[in-house]
Parts: sequence; structure tokens; C-alpha cells
Amino acid sequence: MVLLAAAVCTKAGKAIVSRQFVEMTRTRIEGLLAAFPKLMNTGKQHTFVETESVRYVYQPMEKLYMVLITTKNSNILEDLETLRLFSRVIPEYCRALEENEISDHCFDLIFAFDEIVALGYRENVNLAQIRTFTEMDSHEEKVFRAVRETQEREAKAEMRRKAKELQQARRDAERQGKKAPGFGGFGSSSVSGGSTAAMITETIIETDKPKVAPAPARPSGPSKALKLGAKGKEVDNFVDKLKSEGETIVSSNMGKRMSEATKVHVPPINMESVHMKVEEKITLTCGRDGGLQNMELHGMIMLRISDDKFGRIRLHVENEDKKGVQLQTHPNVDKKLFTAESLIGLKNPEKSFPVNSDVGVLKWRLQTTEESFIPLTINCWPSESGNGCDVNIEYELQEDNLELNDVVITIPLPSGVGAPVIGEIDGEYRHDSRRNTLEWCLPVIDAKNKSGSLEFSIAGQPNDFFPVQVSFISKKNYCNIQVTKVTQVDGNSPVRFSTETTFLVDKYEIL
Repeated sequence: MVLLAAAVCTKAGKAIVSRQFVEMTRTRIEGLLAAFPKLMNTGKQHTFVETESVRYVYQPMEKLYMVLITTKNSNILEDLETLRLFSRVIPEYCRALEENEISDHCFDLIFAFDEIVALGYRENVNLAQIRTFTEMDSHEEKVFRAVRETQEREAKAEMRRKAKELQQARRDAERQGKKAPGFGGFGSSSVSGGSTAAMITETIIETDKPKVAPAPARPSGPSKALKLGAKGKEVDNFVDKLKSEGETIVSSNMGKRMSEATKVHVPPINMESVHMKVEEKITLTCGRDGGLQNMELHGMIMLRISDDKFGRIRLHVENEDKKGVQLQTHPNVDKKLFTAESLIGLKNPEKSFPVNSDVGVLKWRLQTTEESFIPLTINCWPSESGNGCDVNIEYELQEDNLELNDVVITIPLPSGVGAPVIGEIDGEYRHDSRRNTLEWCLPVIDAKNKSGSLEFSIAGQPNDFFPVQVSFISKKNYCNIQVTKVTQVDGNSPVRFSTETTFLVDKYEIL
């Protein structure tokens, strides 16, 4: 089957949305679709018509047509099956089969069409997989939002702590019959500190209503104190003001490291005309008493060519994996060439790879229950004590060649028992009282920092601290499969290329 284009058009042959899978001018596709209604014979019940050069396979959809344009030597049975899948995709994104609705969701439909067909050949996907692929869940966006929320929580916590210190200092001064330091208004020696302290204290009094405290004097004029609790620029301005006055923000180093680490993952990559994206995702489930229940890893090499003069190339793949991964090449890739020489090239060397399009050329999969394959082991050991539970958690990196960034180990906590008491810790921690979780944050885990521990105490039972969840991101892949060289088909001359490698967590749990 060679599919040239997929289109949704009116009964008069006007194209609403069309996706071409081979090089084809706009005039050519509009001409083919305009000729389509004239070729149909209303007296027969066929779902396809042919011309001297192409075949139209179509399905009526109320006032519209779903049309596939294929070559005449394609398999008509496969064409009809593909047509049914295209027809089922459209109602997923459009509430009504009308021209305006199709136009409003044209890009969603094009993205879905690209999941069904690649390089003119049908992909082995179903409707559920297409829906999953087009969701485009962004790990970087989640990390950015988490860092943003953390900064806001830290700023609010620092405001409360500073306000309590100032209130306590004022009460102590009143008991001793002295003037409270820093509250002399504009006439005192500490004008800036006093006014800022008054603003902070007033904000906390407004937010913490159960605590009754006399409002301190503040300078006349408009005050922006009530805006300090808002999100966005107000929080950042407040944090900057505290830093300028010599205050230290709680866990500011951790927030800064996380922000810098996040920037590392979304840099403007120096992309060459030939760019490779190597991505792996891991799903892992372990038992709390040891033993790997399941580990599944999926990897893919995506090729993107931005200059058509590099369309006819071959990729030299270096596979140093010793774990037994299963490799699978794209149907248009010469499998014999890859098996014999580890080269990725098209079956027809005269053809070129698509330009300005991400094409998956190689996939691999690893599924195992072998404990030695676990990249990062987590040992959570809750022990009951007289006041609740003492919890010890340890991590150890098993793969020395990996470097894990932004590692977050999330431990669930019992609700309604307050914050945990932290004993010893390697790294930083965050307590989320709304979600009842303790997040153990480690900027980097590598061969130099391959193990660490956390100890804390809190009321609860041992079962309250499971499941433990782990997330991280790495610029080194797990299976040691890389593209080491790119050459042109003609002359075997080397081609400059760039590579982007990402190792992500889909699900990582200790049950």
C-alpha cells in the first residue's frame, strides 16, 4: 500500500483539510480532489473510483467525504481498513461532521493522520494508541510548574517565620519596658527594616486569623502588603526584596538548583541539518520487601532532516547493549543492511528521507523481572516506635554509567498528623501538607554520588508510607544504543549531525 494523501472534502470536491504523505504541490492535490466528484457513478455502490494514475477510496460522512488517494497497485483491502480508521479518528476531535468544525480542528486531525501513516505506509496502531500519542504530555512543563509552586511556598513560609520572630521580639521588648526594635516608623534609625517588617507582619496577621496579635504601626501612604500572598510577580519581588536586605530564604539553594537543572533540559539545542533524538521511557514496579515485579523500557531514535541535500543518508548505529533488548526498524528501512552492518538506510537507496519531519527509524524494547537490571534501587524501612514510626529510606545507583538529574522520591504520609521530624538527610526535602507527601529531592545521582539516605519520624503505621514513587530525567540512555556516524549514500562521505538524548520515567513505584 502506498498512500499519497488523505483528505476531508465537500461533495463538490473542495478540500477542507488534506495531508500529503509524499511530495505533492497544492495545485496537484486540489486538482485531484476537484476531479473526484465527477468520477463517481451515482448508480453503483462502490467505495472507490480509479483514473489512469491514482485510485480514490472514499467514505461518505453526511455532507462530506473522507477520501484516500493511493496508487493503483496498492492493496484495496488494506486501503479500506485504513479508510475505516481515518473515519473513526474524525469524530474523536470534531463534535459535528460539518465544514466549520473540521476547519477548527484541522491541526488535531493532521497530527492524528500522521500517527496512522508514515512515508505512505500504514502504521500498526489503533484508535486508543493514536489518542495517547497525540496528547503530548510534557514532562518539562510539569517540572517548571512544580518549581514555581515550590518557590511560592518557600516565600510564604519565610514570611510567616520572619513575622513570628518580629512579633516575639516586640512582645519581649514590651515585657522589659523597652521600645520595640525596628518599629519606630520613618523617624527611627531602621526605617527600611521597620517598614518592611511591618508589611510582613501585617500580611501574616491577615492570613492567620486564629492568631490574635496587635497590628504594628506602619508608614502612611498606599501599601502593597496585602498583595504579597498573590502568585506571579509579587512573590518574586518579595523574595528579591528579602535577599537585598540580607535575609536568607529557606531551601533557596535547592530551588535554584532545580531551576538551573530545569533550564538544562529545555535549552536551545544547536541542531544540525541532520538531527537525531534518542528517547527512552521506563515503567518499573518493585515490591517493598525486594524483588522486581515488572520492568519495561521503550526506546526510539527519531530522525529529522532540515536540508533536502542530506535526504539520502545512512546512520551508523553502535549497539553496546548486553541486556537483551529487542530491536525493530521502520518498515521502509533496509532490515538486512541493519542486521549485517548496523546501518539504517532506506530499502530503495535512490529515495530520500522526509524533510522537516520527525521520523522514527529504530525502536527497541526491554521487558524483564531480573533485579540486576534495576537502574536505581529504593529501600524504604518503616519501624514502629512508641510515638509512631521511624522511617529509613536509602537509594543506590546500580548503573554507574548513568547520571540522573532532578531526582524526586515521593513518600506518602498519614493525613492529619502534621509535618515529619527530619533526622538525617542527603539532599533536600519538601513537605506538601495538601497532598500529604514528603518529597526527597536530589539534584544529581551519579557514580560519585551513588547512594544516600533519609531518616524521619512521624505518627502512623508502616503501610502508610507506600507506594513510594520516583521520578528523574537523564541525558544518558539506559540501553547504550547511539548513532555514532552519518554518511551519504553516494560517496560514503561523512555528514555533520547533532544528537539529543533523554531518559525519562513513565512510572517508577515501590509497592
